[in-house]
Amino acid sequence: MYYPKAKQTLISLAVASACAAFMPAFAQEAASMPPAETATSAPSQAVDAASNPTASITGPAQNGTQTVVVTGLRASLESSMNLKRNAQGFVDGIVAEDIGKFPDTNLAESLQRISGVSIDREIGEGSKITVRGVGPDFNLVLLNGRQMPVSNLGDRNGRAFDFANIASEAISQLQVYKSSRAETPTGGVGATINVITARPLSRPGMQASIGIKGVHDTSATNLPDGLQHGNKITPEVSGIYSNTSADGRFGIGLSASYQERNLGYNRASVANGWKGPFRGDQATYGAIPLPGQPGSELITNRPGPTDLYQTPQNLNYNLSGVQRERTNGQVVFQFAPNKSITSTLDYTYSENKIHTRRNDMSAWFNFGPSSSSWTDGPIAGPLTYTEFIPAGNADIAMGVSDFATRSENKSLGFNTVWRVTPELRFELDAHSSSAESTPNSPFGSSNVIGTASFSRGNTTADFSQDFPVLSIQGADYARAPQQVTGSVFENGYMKTEVDQIQTHGSWKVLEASEVKFGLGATKVDYRSAFSVQQRDTWGGATQASDYPASLFTVDSLGKYFDQVNGSNNPALFDRFHTFNFNQIRDIVAQASGLPQLYVPKTTYDTDRRTEEKSKSLYLQFNTEWDTRFPINTSLGVRYEKTDVSSTALVPTPIAISWVSQNELPVVFGQSGFTTLKGNYSHVLPSFDADIALRDDIKGRFSYGHTIGRPRYDQIAGGQVLDTLARVEGGTGSQGNPALEPVKSKNFDIALEWYYGRQSFISVNHFRKQLENYAGQSQVIAQPFGVRTPVGGAYWNAALGSCTTADTTCIRNYIFRNFNGQPGVVAGANNASGDATGTITAIGTDPVANFRITSYSNQKKANIRGLEFNLQHMFGNSGFGVQANYTYVNSGLKYDNGSVGEQFALVGLGDSANLVGIFENDKWNVRAAYNWRDEFLSSTFDGSGPNPNYVEAYGQLDLSVGYNVNKNLSVSFEGINLTDEIQRTHGRTKQQVLFVTQSGPRYMLAARYKF
Repeated sequence: MYYPKAKQTLISLAVASACAAFMPAFAQEAASMPPAETATSAPSQAVDAASNPTASITGPAQNGTQTVVVTGLRASLESSMNLKRNAQGFVDGIVAEDIGKFPDTNLAESLQRISGVSIDREIGEGSKITVRGVGPDFNLVLLNGRQMPVSNLGDRNGRAFDFANIASEAISQLQVYKSSRAETPTGGVGATINVITARPLSRPGMQASIGIKGVHDTSATNLPDGLQHGNKITPEVSGIYSNTSADGRFGIGLSASYQERNLGYNRASVANGWKGPFRGDQATYGAIPLPGQPGSELITNRPGPTDLYQTPQNLNYNLSGVQRERTNGQVVFQFAPNKSITSTLDYTYSENKIHTRRNDMSAWFNFGPSSSSWTDGPIAGPLTYTEFIPAGNADIAMGVSDFATRSENKSLGFNTVWRVTPELRFELDAHSSSAESTPNSPFGSSNVIGTASFSRGNTTADFSQDFPVLSIQGADYARAPQQVTGSVFENGYMKTEVDQIQTHGSWKVLEASEVKFGLGATKVDYRSAFSVQQRDTWGGATQASDYPASLFTVDSLGKYFDQVNGSNNPALFDRFHTFNFNQIRDIVAQASGLPQLYVPKTTYDTDRRTEEKSKSLYLQFNTEWDTRFPINTSLGVRYEKTDVSSTALVPTPIAISWVSQNELPVVFGQSGFTTLKGNYSHVLPSFDADIALRDDIKGRFSYGHTIGRPRYDQIAGGQVLDTLARVEGGTGSQGNPALEPVKSKNFDIALEWYYGRQSFISVNHFRKQLENYAGQSQVIAQPFGVRTPVGGAYWNAALGSCTTADTTCIRNYIFRNFNGQPGVVAGANNASGDATGTITAIGTDPVANFRITSYSNQKKANIRGLEFNLQHMFGNSGFGVQANYTYVNSGLKYDNGSVGEQFALVGLGDSANLVGIFENDKWNVRAAYNWRDEFLSSTFDGSGPNPNYVEAYGQLDLSVGYNVNKNLSVSFEGINLTDEIQRTHGRTKQQVLFVTQSGPRYMLAARYKF
């Protein structure tokens, strides 16, 4: 913002992108400091204002003053503080310590140090962010002011940007815009994050550095030998180079990095969710016996008639070894033929390859005769749950996976700035960017080959501690050798393309005012596709004799979860088998005579495509008011119009086939395309004001409207049924392209005290009024008239001899009495003597019920919170501390005592940071503790509408650096030093969904600056 009457000395604020000119060129005020002394921070010299890439960074020191040059970590903190202090609106940021040296190795982990920002972790590092209680899908990420596409096979339908794709070495600054303004692109309800890379003309002359790093991730060794990848220590190499011509008219910048990392994570889970919830007086499939019924005497502390409880669907343990290769690069050309024009051409590339190997063991519960014990109500949690299997013929299931994915991001951009006169300035910016995620293995983006020994007797799950303990009686691998059962091979694909053009103008009018204006057009093309090759031979794909015992290596399980409370329980069934994916796949492909079923399909079953075309214009008026207390205001309005067209290729279901006790896959026929359309437009006002109560105290106020577009699955055309149904029916989803975006009315007020050159205290209060939230709801429907054998003539005939809960008995009866009748094809008996085969629905069977998930604009929510910030440097001692705490609250919380679909805000939770630093001319040390309170991560689990709560998590990181000389430095970093675990539960703490152990990560690095 232009302040012609500012009385303080102007210094540069770090911003490093010629392409992000919609952001104001902030004028810098020197922080309060002793008289006759001016501070200059190295990072602020290294980068330039986004809207003025050739502007002078700092003017000469005033006559008679002493210049104190602050470098390294303290300089980064000072520049970040000045970013906050001099910003229009509410802005926080992080500035690189030096060229090629960002404070954290992961951008998301850097962002979590900012108040109000929390992160989601995947494979042991930060990936997505939540800001002020608003989840990852509603935070917009820009690269040098340009909207970035997103792609992630872990969530093919989301808008969340995955920061794991970007290395930090080429980043000069992160800016987090928490308040709205007219010139900022739409899409960030929580915040808009601008990732800024270096520009050569911002720092004349030759600048270069190279870094090498060795990484040891301890989680990579906490795995069976067959899952470990390569070396225990993996390399990272990075370099950055920029140079300008002698006359300062031409500049070139290059940056590149290559990183390998071997890691692992081990997870215990009730991955398919919890059955229910049931009322204590309810009698239905999955419920425990009512008082007086057989088995009711085996229930300890039975839930009361009005209490709610849930029973486990399955219990799974999986061990995963992961190899990641990440490559980043950028090239920048700048040309300034004169002082009035600067043009920039840049190309950015990133690639992230992830290869996963996995072994797992699980047991499924079929809700037969049982015993159980429970906590007190009104929400009764399970302490133990035992299912009686006197025949000892249920499956001890073990699976193996080997799959790989590749994510690639490309961005080509052009920017030119024309300063027509000192008062008038124009800018043109255009880019074409894409993000694409594909399989990187001949066996797909995800897969599993199941095996089983059909020798499981009575099975108990103990949920009384953090670690769920599975106990199995009667396991006998000699009587029932391990054999291949069912298998799944999936090919997933996601690609997003963004083509965007923006024009901006600024005109300084009157004595202390500025008008900003601009037009923009953006086209986003999204595609998500997948196919599933599933063989539902869960009773056995071939003969047990096809698989020699030498294929399987006996291992124990508990040692891989040694940080989880309860993993040393002697009752744990600890015989775990590991085996090689390729070996067992080759054998079953040959033995079955169906090799085509043990590779992914070559075509997609489901293909969803969405096109969004947006047009925008804005007008913004900035003014400085020369009153007793100087005031700066900014009043703006933005108009945005978006047209949506969504097309989907979906398979047409024709029947349900019953292939094992609780496996009823949907049989699909031909696929077809459907197209739906929608549109919306919004007028978004904004107002910012700040007042200098004293030279070192500033008050701040902001009000504005923002929008966040719906997730892609929410606006997808077509109705998709999930491939696997159950006895009670199936599930599916349907989008709504006519959905409006979430609209938020945002209110912010703050008081900031900058009492030292690198020290400040601030308190912020914020409120968000959210409307048009797309609430997820489920309806029971009978799409396509798909029929199910459950409840049909064969089923009903079997009920004369069996109970509805004993699906093994029902299947045996049907195969032994109706084999050869329409829809009934019996196979050979399995090792337990039970019949196998398929029972496919016929024309007289009942039409199946499906729970169809869809979306509508029917929800509202209010968020309010407080942010407290402290940054204090202890004089010239080199010691300092950073601390912040964010309190977030909403009246719209999940009600654990309510049954059915609910709308509640996900990601809402308090967070805090405490960072201690020490720095002198040789050493720099930083110890950082980050904490995030428990929060709701989803309102659905694998069984239906149930809450997912991620438990409170804290992590300690440490970095130590030593400057050997002015060019060479070495450093050590430790991540997650206390080896914390992550745990997610349902309505009660006992209802574990996931508990994950990874491990600390250590890095030793050297960096040379030319």
